[in-house]
Amino acid sequence: MVPPDPEQLCLRHSAALFPFLLNLTRNEADASDLLQELFLSLAEKPALLATIRNEREFLFRMAHNLAVDLIRRRESRTRVHEAAGQEVVELFQPAENPDEAAYRRELVRALGQLPADQRAVVHLKLWEGLTFEAIASTLEIPLNTAASRYRYGLEKLREHLRPLYEEIR
Repeated sequence: MVPPDPEQLCLRHSAALFPFLLNLTRNEADASDLLQELFLSLAEKPALLATIRNEREFLFRMAHNLAVDLIRRRESRTRVHEAAGQEVVELFQPAENPDEAAYRRELVRALGQLPADQRAVVHLKLWEGLTFEAIASTLEIPLNTAASRYRYGLEKLREHLRPLYEEIR
């Protein structure tokens, strides 16, 4: 089997990987650096691609592992991970409708309050449409853990967004 071309993988998947990394790192520069690191490592070691069955899952797993490594390195020095989770980043395109813009801001704020492990699962499920099986494989966690992190994350998002929803109604 011929391994996929790293350049083609980059073209096909970087648009999905970047917001995933941004959601995990909460920093645009870090997300860009990790995305570049991911594809650079694939270009330098094309043998990594020789045995993959699902390139999308493989790339999300690599991205997740790179983000976790970055977070752990920083956490061991200064506990940056906790502060980064509270930063507000623009995950969505700007909205012209003021209500929609307010909702998006609150959603980003609510996502920032989730622990990184729940945020990763929620992102992969809601924005990437992955199954729990694919999420478990991608993040290298048990299936039940993926499902429970999603459930807990959604509960926290609902709790945070409920006042906004009730205000709009």
